[in-house]
Amino acid sequence: MLECCPIFLSGVTVSSNLESEISYQLSDEACAEALAELSTLQDMLRWSISRMNEAGLYFGHGTDNARDDAVMLVTHALHLPWNIDHDWQNAKLTRSERESVISMVSRRINERMPTPYLTGEAWFYGLPFSVDERVLIPRSPIAEIIAARFQPWLGGGSGNKSVHRILDLCTGSGCIGIACATEFPQAHVELLDISFDALTLAEENIARHELSDRVMALQSDLFDAADGKYDIIVSNPPYVDADDMSCLPEEFHNEPELALAAGEDGLDLVRIMLAQARQYLADDGIFIVEVGNSWPALEDAYPTVPFMWQEFEMGGHGVFVLTADQLDECAEALKLKL
Repeated sequence: MLECCPIFLSGVTVSSNLESEISYQLSDEACAEALAELSTLQDMLRWSISRMNEAGLYFGHGTDNARDDAVMLVTHALHLPWNIDHDWQNAKLTRSERESVISMVSRRINERMPTPYLTGEAWFYGLPFSVDERVLIPRSPIAEIIAARFQPWLGGGSGNKSVHRILDLCTGSGCIGIACATEFPQAHVELLDISFDALTLAEENIARHELSDRVMALQSDLFDAADGKYDIIVSNPPYVDADDMSCLPEEFHNEPELALAAGEDGLDLVRIMLAQARQYLADDGIFIVEVGNSWPALEDAYPTVPFMWQEFEMGGHGVFVLTADQLDECAEALKLKL
């Protein structure tokens, strides 16, 4: 029964088959058999799910299971919306349509290519974003914080603070900053990234969401291009440590290493950000950063800093909030050690 309900939980990262190796390959014979014997939309969906499960794929780039992943691939290959009505499940497909589905599933399995790279689109904060191998696939739980308008931290929880300027550091596709601009329609947002390739795609997403009047993308090594004070500084920087980099599922090897790796403990960039953030943060501003699995290393490195770790209804972890006052109080502890 085709009940297309993929999981788009604001970019949640999940874990599955973390130590699997690429031992299974979808053979030409299996593809030819499917092309010859299958005929309906439901056939292709069921076959795709079975082959994905058989291959032991990793799911964590917008979906957390083979069924939702297959729905995204099959409907995209057929130029259909992912939430197509289940009444279409018995619709027959042409040979060329079946070939298109099989080709996509084959790449998903044999190349371990994440589905959003195959479809060219990922969802974040309920919005579609163009993605390809120039950027990390959006999946940060920060989307949940944005949807809550950064409460209860922004403006001391009053909900009355006016937000004029937002900085999205290490922006990648631009999804976090664009989501912020959508949530705060009066704010101007700057998207900073060191990668020109990533910024080109971020600019495409700015145009896609018709935000060019309020959102700008700038090349910058961390805060180098930042100017003035921001009410909100938010970042999903590279934070994967050396141990995790060595055992990432194959799907992650299709993503830019520049957007993932951050040294032995995953904190190479975060240390610099913590030392410099207060210079660019308004006196009543907040600083939000995702560090994922590197959160214990951060706690160990800064035992006196009162990181406020967030809990998420839709999954995810390793996101802290600090206020400008807290950055002031911890200024000495946050200085870079030479």
